[in-house]
Amino acid sequence: MAVTLVFGGRALLGASAGPSPGPAATRESPSSRAPAGPEPDASTPFAVVEVTVIRVVDGDTIHARTPDGADETIRFIGVNTPESTTRHEPFGNEASDYTKAKLPVGTTVWLELDVRERDKYGRLLAYVWTQRPSSRAPSEVRDKMFNAALLIEGYAQLMTIPPDVRYVDIFTPLQAEAREAGRGLWGLPVE
Repeated sequence: MAVTLVFGGRALLGASAGPSPGPAATRESPSSRAPAGPEPDASTPFAVVEVTVIRVVDGDTIHARTPDGADETIRFIGVNTPESTTRHEPFGNEASDYTKAKLPVGTTVWLELDVRERDKYGRLLAYVWTQRPSSRAPSEVRDKMFNAALLIEGYAQLMTIPPDVRYVDIFTPLQAEAREAGRGLWGLPVE
């Protein structure tokens, strides 16, 4: 079903709420929404918007071109990679290089919002899907969501900032898996 997502008062067309037909929906800014009810189950269709990667900032931040032609800075929800821009933390360059390799300029991704639209720096907060999702099932998150891939491969640590915690129950075991396997930053020597 086609839907319209609203970011900062701008409607972004071309979103998809999955394969099921139904009435159109609008995603509005948090201040104009009623309090959230129970989380929909994994098979409930949900809204995503297709964007194109135009630059990778670091391991957990990209710039993307939206359907209306705007350049949005996207901060990935639920994960935190080591710094590689203004500060250089261990494994930061590797995390940044991984994101650059997996999301090169011109890559199409699909963004899913959570409760808050933006962080204090004005960046759009999103879950980044590398393939159009059809559900929120853990297997689909694992296979298609880039935020999850960062955790699985050990390029990021789980970072939960309520109220944006939709996938924390899926992300937590993914981080534990990487840690137990000594992948990525979990394989660094302890200082």
